[in-house]
Amino acid sequence: MAVNDIKLADAENPAVFKCDSSDDVDFAGRANWLRAAVLGANDGLVSTASLMLGVSAVKHDVRAMVVSGFAGLLAGACSMAIGEYVSVCSQRDVELAQLDRDGKLGGDEEQALPSPVQAAAASALAFSVGALLPLLAAGFIVGYMLRVAVVVAVATMALAAFGYIGAVLGRAPVAKSCARVMVGGLAAMGVTFGLMRLFRVLAD
Repeated sequence: MAVNDIKLADAENPAVFKCDSSDDVDFAGRANWLRAAVLGANDGLVSTASLMLGVSAVKHDVRAMVVSGFAGLLAGACSMAIGEYVSVCSQRDVELAQLDRDGKLGGDEEQALPSPVQAAAASALAFSVGALLPLLAAGFIVGYMLRVAVVVAVATMALAAFGYIGAVLGRAPVAKSCARVMVGGLAAMGVTFGLMRLFRVLAD
């Protein structure tokens, strides 16, 4: 949508100051994209690390752990891309219909609409970046206990980093945001590992 200049007036000074808000809108758009990328990376990290730890609770083999993580990366990236593509296409269809009713098709408003392909690619890339962290952490460690500990440690540090970035972008309290992201991620990994360990015990 086209953005008009915002006029700011001082009550004591009748002079009118003009502030072009297009820069603010552009910055807000970039911030939203970056925050979405951080959330996508966080999803990739938590889901892949949880999957790898769950598999390791049943089978200690490093190959099984890494293969399961890689399969989770591929499945998650495809799922994120398809979901984002469908979501943006639906949003785009609604906005195009509104522009058509307003007689504004073909203008700047239509060109400013988000691209479903770009959104899908960005979502898949963000998920893959997050999922690669536990994969790289586990891929070169043979010992089972050390491998699990390293995956948890890397995931914890990455969660803290994602929480910090999300707090800065959302202008939220950093400590609270980091704690929330870390606790949620560690809880997901712990529940998955614990339930799969219980499954192994019951299956024996």
